[in-house]
Amino acid sequence: MQDAASNASPRPAGPALRFVAAALIVRDGEVLIGQRRPNQPMALLWEFPGGKIEAGESPQQALARELDEELGIHATVGPRVIHIRHNYRHGGAVDLQFFSVHEFEGEIQNQIYEQVKWVKLTDLTSYEFLAADRGLIRDLAAGKLL
Repeated sequence: MQDAASNASPRPAGPALRFVAAALIVRDGEVLIGQRRPNQPMALLWEFPGGKIEAGESPQQALARELDEELGIHATVGPRVIHIRHNYRHGGAVDLQFFSVHEFEGEIQNQIYEQVKWVKLTDLTSYEFLAADRGLIRDLAAGKLL
């Protein structure tokens, strides 16, 4: 159920809202992050693995598919950690659902990123993340969510 305030917006209608599922893949106090390639929008910024939720998919199904495509792993998608809606300054909006992943099968194989890294939660603020992730990064680094 939506409240009336979410439907009233002083901004003109922009591009369609993109629905995305992302993974907080955690291992031994570290989380896996990926750096976008130089030829992508928001080049070389860091993000969490995941991607667009396709029609007919649940967020968990979409995330499992994306992790297979991006990293070559078969993940056990855990509970949702946080749900964020972000409007980008230059247009566009994203609805992000982050899920914990503590178990997966297979070796991580970087299929799409410039690089992937395991990073201590407390060190996340040292990396330049996508704007939509920055509040989450502060909370993770402060030990508030995982």
